Order: sequence, then structure tokens, then C-alpha cells
Amino acid sequence: MSNSPEPDDSRIKQAEKIASHPEQYKVCEGCGSIVVARAITCPSCHAYRFDATAQRVITQARDLALKNPASVLSSDLN
Repeated sequence: MSNSPEPDDSRIKQAEKIASHPEQYKVCEGCGSIVVARAITCPSCHAYRFDATAQRVITQARDLALKNPASVLSSDLN
């Protein structure tokens, strides 16, 4: 059995969407989240420093698509 499960198909589709229009997104320098370009602060960590270069957005989208989700959801707390 493999240690890393197959990536979620919805995460891959979202990454493809982001990678096809990287100018609409930016990467939070605090936590690595991808946010829309118009965001002032990161909704995850409230940081305000971002990298909006297309290459960084595309690389981060691909990395996050292949990585296991690490966010805590409200359903996790029930």
C-alpha cells in the first residue's frame, strides 16, 4: 500500500483552473494559500504579503493539488 493516497480529482481541477488564469490569483507568503488577486489579506492566516508572479501561482497550484489537504474544516471539529 502506498503512503500517499491519490490526489482528489476536485483539487486537480481547481489547480488546472488556477494555472490556466494565474493573473487572477496570488500566493500568500504567510501560509502558502492561493487567494484571488483582489484580496487584501489572506482569509486563512490574515497575512498581507503575496507573490503574484504567474510562475509562483502555477507552481503552488500544482503543489497543493498533489498534497494531502491540511486545513481544519468545521466538520472536523464535530
